[in-house]
Amino acid sequence: MRTKFKDLTKDELNLIFEMYEDDMSKNEVQERLSERFDVSKRTIREWAKRLDLVESPHKLNLSSVVDKKGKNILVIGDLHEPFCLDGYLEFCKLQYDKFNCDEVVFIGDVIDNHYSSYHETDADGMGGGQELEIAISKISRWYKTFPEATVLIGNHDRIIMRKAQTSAIPKAWIKEYKDVLNTPNWNFVDRYVIGDVQYIHGEAGTARTKCRADMMSTVQGHLHTQFYTEWYVGANYKVFGSQVGCGIDNDAYAMAYAKRGKKPAIGCLVVLNESQPLNIPMEL
Repeated sequence: MRTKFKDLTKDELNLIFEMYEDDMSKNEVQERLSERFDVSKRTIREWAKRLDLVESPHKLNLSSVVDKKGKNILVIGDLHEPFCLDGYLEFCKLQYDKFNCDEVVFIGDVIDNHYSSYHETDADGMGGGQELEIAISKISRWYKTFPEATVLIGNHDRIIMRKAQTSAIPKAWIKEYKDVLNTPNWNFVDRYVIGDVQYIHGEAGTARTKCRADMMSTVQGHLHTQFYTEWYVGANYKVFGSQVGCGIDNDAYAMAYAKRGKKPAIGCLVVLNESQPLNIPMEL
């Protein structure tokens, strides 16, 4: 039975990396891997591209920034743990390394809180305790990979706080996000500014409207199907609006509300030199 990319184990992926790092010619590597996994050499080349082991000669190499003047920021899309897409963490880590990033920003909704939603919940879904326990476990992998990060507070993140307000419970009774999620070094904020760019979750509208309304370059998430950067140039200013995309598993029951809409745009954003946004889609 032929092997599919999505079924490759960690050991098999490591084998592919090791083979490409060897002194053999690419053709010989592809031949050996083709025999090992019972797939064509063309399939091996496609796998290598997905793993960033080969570069197209026509592809602009942005892995390093010449004359770097500011930080490179990795912006990670909505996670909605425990309903994040398998492989999204590894994809984001790859971009962090590839573009020599200095800082990490989670654009919000790191946790879904489906069980406590203000909308209808799945009657066959997990209970509150189980969903939270699994979410914390999955977030621990993100925390281990990115121990220092800024996290925008999204509408799903704040559901529990809103429920507490509905029940007239004072804030003093509620734990901080980082205490509940066991992420002591993550900084949870409503808005974050680096240089001349603001980072927000994005409940107020789209990035293209927000950047013009504030006359300030804006990076945001929230809208799972939007993934773009648009520049607006006036007589005295130049700003951009960027939608980050997301990392959700669209097949999860918690995402059933969007099943009849557009497919989510899976990807992340890197802001080079604190000012040059680059949307990076994840190969699926």
